[in-house]
Amino acid sequence: MTRLPGRGRVDRTAPLKFTFDGRELTGFRGDTLASALLANGIHQVATSIKYGRPRGILAAGVEDATALVQIEAPFPEPMLGATTVELYDGLVARGLSGQGRLAAEPDPARYDAKHVHCDVLVVGAGPAGLAAAAAASGRVLLVDDRPEPSGAVPNGVRFLSRTSAFGVYDDGFVLALERRGEHAAPERISRQRVWRIRAKRIVLATGAHERPVVFPDNDRPGIMLAGAARTYLNHYGVLAGRRAVVFTTNDSAYDAAFDLADAGAEIAVIADARDTVPERLAEAAAARAIEIRTGHGVVGTAGGDRITSAVVAELGATHGDRFACDLLLVSGGWNPAVHLFSQARGRLRYAPKLGAYVPDGGHPRISVVGSAAGDGLPEVKVLWQVPAAESEVDTRFVDLQRDATVSDVLRATGAGLRSLEHVKRYTTIGTAHDQGKTSGLLAAGITAEALGRDLAEQRPTTFRPPYTPVSFAALAGRNRGELHDPVRVTALHPWHVEHGAEFESVGQWKRPWYYPRPGEDLEAAVLRECRAARTGVALMDGSTLGKIDVQGPDAAAFLDLLYTNLMSSLKVGRIRYGVMCGVDGMVIDDGTVIRVADDRFLVTTTTGNAAMVLEWMEEWLQTEWPHLRVFATSVTEHWATVPLVGPRSRAVLAKVAPDLDVAGEAFGFMTWHDTEVAGIAARVCRISFSGELAYEINVPSWHGIALWEALLEAGAEHGITPYGTETMHVLRAEKGYPIIGQETDATVTPQDLGMSWAVSKKKPDFLGKRSFTRAENLRPDRKQLVGLLPQDPAVLLPEGSQLIETDHVPAPPVRMLGHVTSSYRSAALGRTFALALVRSGRERVGQTLYVPVGDAVVPVTVTESVLFDQEGARRDG
Repeated sequence: MTRLPGRGRVDRTAPLKFTFDGRELTGFRGDTLASALLANGIHQVATSIKYGRPRGILAAGVEDATALVQIEAPFPEPMLGATTVELYDGLVARGLSGQGRLAAEPDPARYDAKHVHCDVLVVGAGPAGLAAAAAASGRVLLVDDRPEPSGAVPNGVRFLSRTSAFGVYDDGFVLALERRGEHAAPERISRQRVWRIRAKRIVLATGAHERPVVFPDNDRPGIMLAGAARTYLNHYGVLAGRRAVVFTTNDSAYDAAFDLADAGAEIAVIADARDTVPERLAEAAAARAIEIRTGHGVVGTAGGDRITSAVVAELGATHGDRFACDLLLVSGGWNPAVHLFSQARGRLRYAPKLGAYVPDGGHPRISVVGSAAGDGLPEVKVLWQVPAAESEVDTRFVDLQRDATVSDVLRATGAGLRSLEHVKRYTTIGTAHDQGKTSGLLAAGITAEALGRDLAEQRPTTFRPPYTPVSFAALAGRNRGELHDPVRVTALHPWHVEHGAEFESVGQWKRPWYYPRPGEDLEAAVLRECRAARTGVALMDGSTLGKIDVQGPDAAAFLDLLYTNLMSSLKVGRIRYGVMCGVDGMVIDDGTVIRVADDRFLVTTTTGNAAMVLEWMEEWLQTEWPHLRVFATSVTEHWATVPLVGPRSRAVLAKVAPDLDVAGEAFGFMTWHDTEVAGIAARVCRISFSGELAYEINVPSWHGIALWEALLEAGAEHGITPYGTETMHVLRAEKGYPIIGQETDATVTPQDLGMSWAVSKKKPDFLGKRSFTRAENLRPDRKQLVGLLPQDPAVLLPEGSQLIETDHVPAPPVRMLGHVTSSYRSAALGRTFALALVRSGRERVGQTLYVPVGDAVVPVTVTESVLFDQEGARRDG
């Protein structure tokens, strides 16, 4: 044990048992796994990912690049830094050899999220952060990743301990991760919590990270940042070594050397890269009989699972004196932790006296204080690497986690790379879990030296969230399992389940796919359902259609801008089909628009695009047309919608809606009436997605089952039949009605679908209008929607199949004319058919094309997209 009595802030009355690499060990409450391992004399924690070299503990905080562990119990968690894992009783861990292992079983813990608003957010509870919090007014929130602040938290300040701010975004939005389970019982109800913070002003007091210096064999266990050794001694009471060599370029390492010497360690030598040492430090070293060698550095080390010696030589020399040691302390200066400031697009400048980047100027919302701003940091002799002789195997490690060496950097610059961003990606330096906190500036300095440039002229690599690793479980929070993608069901779902429906997922909805009777498969059931809809009467659950209430004085003008056709001319009581395009003129959705009042419309969308369309509306209302007085509200789940379809649908509706005149002259196509259906207040619309006489009956969702059962009872004498989404697809495809997302992708215009009639020539502007005149959109060989009839009426073409011009598949490259978008068996046609997008499709009507299917090539005849009831006579009954 290397734990010293009477030192540190750990609770020695609370011993904790833990296991590491199969060894049962003891630590104390307040330890990290790293400090407990060092207290037990364990320096090698892992092996490197590329070369399998032993790796130890470099730092004492989040900047550590080497001490990665796998937690095995109570729950497996990979790739955690031993310096950030708080010790708890029963912890089982092992050092990593390369990569970790994901858990095979569900995590029993809960991860959650909370929102908080504040006037001032202070990140960092060191002296500078506490002072900033004390000076702030209003609602002040203070966060720090450590278990406790460095002093007393000012009155009235809310303090979140164990909370790391990992991302700063626009408008004062900050994400922070609170660790809630590691420090106590890990089976606690919440292991981690993401805080979504919105602050009027942000103060960053994030401190600074000590950086190492590159020299041969600088990666052995027992080589540690000087400040880290001091932290382990004074905070945890752990003496990291008995005989130490110190290598520094600045004053700060002397404090660590003196503290260790006063605690009983022997300081073999201090190798100071500078030519002179401040007199006070020289005197303090002499009083402790510590030798100082100026103008010197470490040029090599020896050891296996722990360092055993270091070679100290004059800078520029490759040979020197070897000193036995079990600890090598290194300090190449300090890097202000400017990551969060940089994430917020704060500018950085190079400070040559520090050899680091510091904030450059102000930020409208963010201020940086303390050592994060460079204040109080020691001046340094800038030294990125010790000159060393070239060797066959380069062991001058720049990024200890990535096993990236000086040779890797020089190989990148030798290949012509000049940007630090490019060098980063070429070498992978700074892309590991530590995000280059110790390696990034070293790589920048070595690159600048290789290119003969000044770092003041080099733009640093961009710091991006997260500042520290964040688990996917924390980001997901409670949105996992069933909550990750919630299953939505309609008010009629219990009836569908009870009556044996098979379901398919459409977006998040579970929709009845088909209703098999005993002995029926999908094909037989769908053919039966189709015949019922074409010859008698059928009904389906259409409640999942997106429904958006759009109202306000400018609602009509807004819809004119949103749809390709004119909506403001629609009269109250009427319905109009509409197509919605993106700014590129490509179809993104379609549906109906019902005018409820002069200033109110009910817009329907496809099931899968309901949320997208509402977001699309809000985007334009909030960003481009904020002057429009319009409100859009989703009412999808407020209504149960039942399409009643078929030649006998009028008779069934008349039976359950005696106050409604259902005659064709009184209730015309694309009109609506409010009435009572089966005693339930309802809105009935004459809309048809099947080409048959049809009505869409809308009632409040809690009356959905009552309406459904009343229609079934009223239609029993006509053989009323429930049908599912597969039958719906067949019926609409026979009529050539496209499904957005099936007959379309991001390259299809209304004109390609044969819907030029739905594009207004009267409106001065609407979304996508200008794009219709682009040369690309006017090409005669664009893919157009057509029908296909296989010459063998029994052959069902696979959806997605390609079309070619020849009766055989020629040698590549093969010219593809288009693809099959929908393919079905039709009871009405007595054969199979398909819809397809085909180049110059409408010019090819009557031609024979070919579809490769497996080893065969199927001939097909190109037809108009409407294959059944082309005159539309059946629509009115």
